[in-house]
Order: sequence, then structure tokens, then C-alpha cells
Amino acid sequence: MLIRADQLQARLDSGLRGPYMVFGDELLLVNEAVDAIRAAAQAAGYGVREQHQVERGFDWDELLAQSREMSLFGERKLIEVRIPTGKPGRDGAQALAALAQEASSDVLVLVLLPRLDAAAQKSDWFSRLAEAGTAVRVDTVEPEQLGAWMRARLARHGLRIAAGPAGQACLDLLVARTEGNLLAAHQEVEKLALLLDPGELDPAQVEDLVQDAARYGVFRLGEALLAGDIARLVRMLDGLQGEGVAPVLAHWSLAEETRAWLRLRQGLDAGESFATLARANRIWGPKEKLLQRALPRLNLPLLEGLLLRAAECDRAVKGLRPAGVPHQPWEAVRHLALAMAQAVSPQPAASAHGARLVLLAAG
Repeated sequence: MLIRADQLQARLDSGLRGPYMVFGDELLLVNEAVDAIRAAAQAAGYGVREQHQVERGFDWDELLAQSREMSLFGERKLIEVRIPTGKPGRDGAQALAALAQEASSDVLVLVLLPRLDAAAQKSDWFSRLAEAGTAVRVDTVEPEQLGAWMRARLARHGLRIAAGPAGQACLDLLVARTEGNLLAAHQEVEKLALLLDPGELDPAQVEDLVQDAARYGVFRLGEALLAGDIARLVRMLDGLQGEGVAPVLAHWSLAEETRAWLRLRQGLDAGESFATLARANRIWGPKEKLLQRALPRLNLPLLEGLLLRAAECDRAVKGLRPAGVPHQPWEAVRHLALAMAQAVSPQPAASAHGARLVLLAAG
């Protein structure tokens, strides 16, 4: 069955129907669809995940053999096959058709593809996979559709755009902030959901929040982190605190930075180019060069660990007092910033010691 990405969750809620294909070029929405399938698979007992990147010389026979084998402890497994070109070739087409025919309740296959033209969607391998399971089409959100998209995303968080000219002005302000970029639109929505209580958005309040984020430079924290400039980072955090910026806004900026690093690491591991990933994630200028130098030190487990730290910091900022994290909100933010700085530093031991001294002096 061929479905749109916005229909996926309802279909997953009624049960898994694999194999799955997810195809499209809208990175944010592709990742959301893939994450939803992974979560549903894990909940259904698929405890093993295998990932395969199709490139020149890829062994399709080995993939088929692995799909027919049970895991070491008899666990159900999810097999992900990423085809960056969208063209599996003759051997790949035959293997994908075989995977569709041999669908098993113990093995769930997920094929990841870029946007496909009409001819590719009429190919035998695509048709067989779609008929056997679920093909998820991720449509590009055009700039003129961003307003409606943001309105719907805000509604998920219980935030409503007011009716009339004032509400439209509020939405226009948010759309203008995104510069036609879906990831930026997503970040604006997440920031508002973090900072505001559910209800109708007040245009003046939204404008103040947008201006605060720009005025106090929370978006420059990532550049200080990547430069390894701990002293500057601490000064920036102290300045934000002194100006009365909510710690939740500083945390949001650090968490978004972590998620961006993770997206780039995943993309690089999947064979995508750094330049393409940087453009898709709105990273340019000095920060682009700094991140390119830092990424070789940022492996997937390390970044996933930082994301967990960001989640713990989020709880502390909200007053939930998680174990192992300073309970004072701004100290929790500094704690997260230090962990991120240590991860980026080419000499973690020495940098960590110096950073601790600076943070203690600042606290």
C-alpha cells in the first residue's frame, strides 16, 4: 500500500505491515517516519536492528542470507537498507523483490530511498514491496505551504493561532523566521511549545520570544562549543543568565545543537556528503568549518549519550530534579554545555579539567 507520511502513525497504531519503504528528500519528515517505524518495531519485540548501506559492490546475496537467519538469541530483527541513489541495480531489484515475497513475522525490512520519479515507482521491485507491505511517500513541503504546516504542528502541542488579522500576522512572523526552510520551521514550533503554555498564541508574546532569541545570541552557543572556547562559552551563558533569559531557551538551543550534530553524523554514516547535510541543516559560515573538523570525534554512541544528557537537563530546567544533574536550572544548562564541549575537544582530559575550573569559578 502506498500512503503519505502523515498517514503513517495511524497505520502503525493498527499494527505493523511490512516490509516498509520510506522515500523522499525532506530530511526532517523522513527521519520522523523512520523513527516512528523503529519505535513501533521495538514495541512489537524487534529487539535487533541491522543497518545496510548500498554502495558499489554491495553484496545483495549476503543481505538475503541475513534476512533468512534468526538472530543469535532468536530475537526478531529489523533490517534497514539505505539506497542513497534510489537505484538498486539489477541484482538489487531481484533481491528487493525476493524480500517482498519472503516477508516473515520474525524479520521486518525497512528500505530507505530518496525521492523517486514516476518510472521508479512503477518498477517491479517497488511495486512488489508496496503490495507486500507499506510504501511511505514523504512529500516536500513547499515554502507557500509552511504556514499551514506550522499551524498544524503548533496544534499538536495545544497551541492555536488566533483568528483574524492578528493571528495571521503572528503566523506570518513565524514563517518569515524560517526563510522557507522546514527544519527552521520545526525548530520555531518546538521552541514555542517549550516556552509557552497551551492555548491561543499571543502575537506580541511570540514577537518578544523571537526577538529575545536573536538579541541574546542563544544561536551562537553552538559556535563557541565547536571552537572549543570554554571561557567564551561560559561568558555567553553568564551573559544570558544576567540578561534574564529563561534557562529553558538556552537549553533548547543546546539540545537543538546536539540534534543537528546527530543528524549530520547519521547522514555521514549513511554515505551522504557533508556539504549536502550542512545545507539541509542550515549550517554555514564559520560554524560549518568548525563542525566539519569536529565530526570525526563525534561518533553515534557519544552523540546519543549527549542527547540523553540534554533530556536530563530538560527535566532539571523544568524543576523535576533528575539524579546526577544539578537541580538549579542554569547550573544544569552549564553542566550540559560542559559535556558537549568535552565531546568536541580534541583533548578531552585536559579540556575537561580546565572547563570544570572555569565553571566552578562562574558558578
